[in-house]
Amino acid sequence: MELRICIPLGALFEESLDAMAAAGLPVEPLRDAGRRLIVVVPDGPTYITTRPSDVPTYVESGAADLGIVGRDVLLETQPDVYELADLGFGGCRMSWCTPEGDDPTSEAIERFGAVRVATKYVNCAERFFDGTGRKADIVEVNGSVELAPLVGLSDGIVDLVATGRTLRENGLVEREEIFASTARLIANRVSHKMQAPVMDDLVRLFRDTRS
Repeated sequence: MELRICIPLGALFEESLDAMAAAGLPVEPLRDAGRRLIVVVPDGPTYITTRPSDVPTYVESGAADLGIVGRDVLLETQPDVYELADLGFGGCRMSWCTPEGDDPTSEAIERFGAVRVATKYVNCAERFFDGTGRKADIVEVNGSVELAPLVGLSDGIVDLVATGRTLRENGLVEREEIFASTARLIANRVSHKMQAPVMDDLVRLFRDTRS
């Protein structure tokens, strides 16, 4: 197998390895990779590890044939790739969240013409508010986005929520769920044409592990 597979570091890393191991891929060299970003398995795939937000870029460009990435990243970046399978792990949701108490959304729009939204998912937030007919002023924030409404930078945030613990500890509540997200297997379009039988078998193995 000569596949190059792009794996996200961070929250999805361990579950990605577990899913690939269940599908029969040799992932032990990845578990012992240390700081190496490329791991070549003799007579097996080549693994590339990178930030989750960069996975679609590597796959779309052809630097990797396959990749594992959250649906949130796909909806934010909208890369030109094939989405082959929902891998089922890494479940979370994109939500509109504001401080506890009265929902400030309607009042902000009524008084100021727009609600102020802090997020690192600028495109998702814009589409959500546009789609619901509400005007939003988007403030791009990277890092601890929960801080923004607490210091008056925004009325609320659009962000991923898994357990909700960080929201609760900072006095924030979910107002509206925008979409659910799980890990997805994506493929470069040219690679998929060139290696369709191998990729189709791999997709079947991933699906078998979920059934």
